[in-house]
Amino acid sequence: MNTHEYQAKQILKRYHIPIPEFGIASKPQDVEHIINDLKLKEAVIKIQVHAGGRGKAGGVKFAKTPGEIIQVAEHLIGMKMVNNQTGPEGVIAHKVMISKPIDIKKEYYLGAVIDRDKAEPILIASPEGGMEIEEVAVKHPNKILKLPIELDGSVRGFRLVRLCKFMGWKGEMAKVGTTIAKGVAKAFIETDASLLEINPLVESTDGKLWALDAKLSVDDNALFRQPEIAAFYDHSQQSENEVAAKEFDLAYIALEGNIGCMVNGAGLAMATMDIIKYSGGKPSNFLDVGGGASKEKVAAGFKIILSDPKVKAILVNIFGGIMNCATLAEGIIAAVKEMGIKVPLVVRMEGTNVQEGKRLLEHSKLPIITADGLAEAAERVCAVLKEKG
Repeated sequence: MNTHEYQAKQILKRYHIPIPEFGIASKPQDVEHIINDLKLKEAVIKIQVHAGGRGKAGGVKFAKTPGEIIQVAEHLIGMKMVNNQTGPEGVIAHKVMISKPIDIKKEYYLGAVIDRDKAEPILIASPEGGMEIEEVAVKHPNKILKLPIELDGSVRGFRLVRLCKFMGWKGEMAKVGTTIAKGVAKAFIETDASLLEINPLVESTDGKLWALDAKLSVDDNALFRQPEIAAFYDHSQQSENEVAAKEFDLAYIALEGNIGCMVNGAGLAMATMDIIKYSGGKPSNFLDVGGGASKEKVAAGFKIILSDPKVKAILVNIFGGIMNCATLAEGIIAAVKEMGIKVPLVVRMEGTNVQEGKRLLEHSKLPIITADGLAEAAERVCAVLKEKG
């Protein structure tokens, strides 16, 4: 689950990470209160959306007077941001963050992620901040430092010494930088994060370090033990389909194709999308109904898929391990009858009670195309689309 910048900063402040004072406004009256509370004469105003590239999209502005702060904030509240991260539908900024400006001398990058190759959490640091870290890694790999984080959230002392030397921090700045690095590592572990980054971490002209921007993404599977962060969920930053999927505990991601996919298991879903592409088609979504999907979940999945006007055919690919194929077939039949599905539907199922599941589909008298293997299913759904022209 993604969080807003201001929410990430609220978390980081608890770990002794210096954050410029800020306030959050969702209406004009809030802006005036923030100006008075923080005694602002000038400010940086930033839209709060679950996407990067806000500055380039016009979502970050500098205001030089209290009157200008009000004017800019009112303009940005309700702004629709559209870029390559949001997709053509864009996202709406319902809130803005208003903070005291910092005179920047230098920008750094500091973050934490899971190193999938080594199966361990790591700190990532670079003296080149303010840019996408992936871009720095490609163009200047020698300016990236990776350090292991212990499972209790600590970082060994000799590694912190190495970090300070790599970043060029000395004296008091090294002490503060060490505190920030330790805080990022601890916060990453204790929040069950999948990503935590400060970009940029800046040195001000008076020689202090500040977390100027922050991003926190938390593992959805750990939200049950992160109730405070779970409460940060902002449905306005997701599509209607993604919100509906969350209500039914379905994993859904919209794509740009025209073949709807309903699959149980993330790995099988990825394989299904791959083989659709290999067969000449384009998947319109990733949808994992889970290992023990009920009739209700299956019906909800169909509704979500069909609410996408781009969908011209549907491929259901289920392996009945925990799930009973007969139960799945009943769910498909009920959904087709209830919704009057008018696009071609190809079903491939295998596993527990598969023969009974196939029998139910065949005797339903519904226009359902069955397939025995995954390759055959992909070929059939693509062939049906070609026939339709």
